[in-house]
Amino acid sequence: MSRHEPFSVARTEELVAQHLHLEGPLLPILHAVQEVFGFVPEAAVPVVASGLNVSRADVHGVVTFYEDFHQKPDGEHVVKICRAEACQSMGGEELAAHAERCLGVSFGQTSADGQVTLEKVFCLGLCATAPAAMVNGDLRGRLSRAGVEAIAREVGR
Repeated sequence: MSRHEPFSVARTEELVAQHLHLEGPLLPILHAVQEVFGFVPEAAVPVVASGLNVSRADVHGVVTFYEDFHQKPDGEHVVKICRAEACQSMGGEELAAHAERCLGVSFGQTSADGQVTLEKVFCLGLCATAPAAMVNGDLRGRLSRAGVEAIAREVGR
């Protein structure tokens, strides 16, 4: 069962209207669209552009510039591995490669079966317990090879 609504123009127009009062509403609107639909559908771009009286290219440029915005739905499980310096210094590079192998998916991709999305992030705020990860919104510190393997099992890999 999906935790997101199916895309609709009317719902997108509603989200735009809810944020028009803000100064610089584009980013909050795109975050709201992604929260509701699980990603920023291509069909939402002209709706947002029209509501803000900006070009579709302006909206598309923002969606594609920021890594936090996704143009396709995430997998059922989202695994984020910190790639910042503190985590790298504690073996994060090797763990990142191990995560790709264990999960069967590359960074920035979703598995073919739609089960797992693997993302890189640059700091989860757990530098003192590096290397770190986030699994479906839950933070994990002091990540080890065994911890990566446990995550893989947890998400059905």
